[in-house]
Amino acid sequence: MSTFLSDEVKAGLEAARKAAARKGTRLRVHVGEQTFPVLRLSETGFAMDLESAPKLRGLVDLYHGGVHLYQCLIVASLEEGDEMQYEFKRKTAAAEAPALDYSRDPDAPVALLPR
Repeated sequence: MSTFLSDEVKAGLEAARKAAARKGTRLRVHVGEQTFPVLRLSETGFAMDLESAPKLRGLVDLYHGGVHLYQCLIVASLEEGDEMQYEFKRKTAAAEAPALDYSRDPDAPVALLPR
């Protein structure tokens, strides 16, 4: 059996791999009104497809489907193969409620009723 593959078959396999990677992830980066798919997420950054990835820099929001995961400050770091790598300068988890400026007493009432 021969292990030689023609250039057309290699290109077809690579295109199928890219399509499966794009379809399999629900991670998205939101920059203003624009949205871009994310291929991989790591502790230090994320990777996007080189063809659809702009040179992003600055504040972006990272979503998994409709769930807001992080607000990130990023910089485009390097092109590796067919992926663009972005590094986090800051990655803050998104919260449902605003941060408190004080510590809550565990026995404090939830609300006060008027007289």
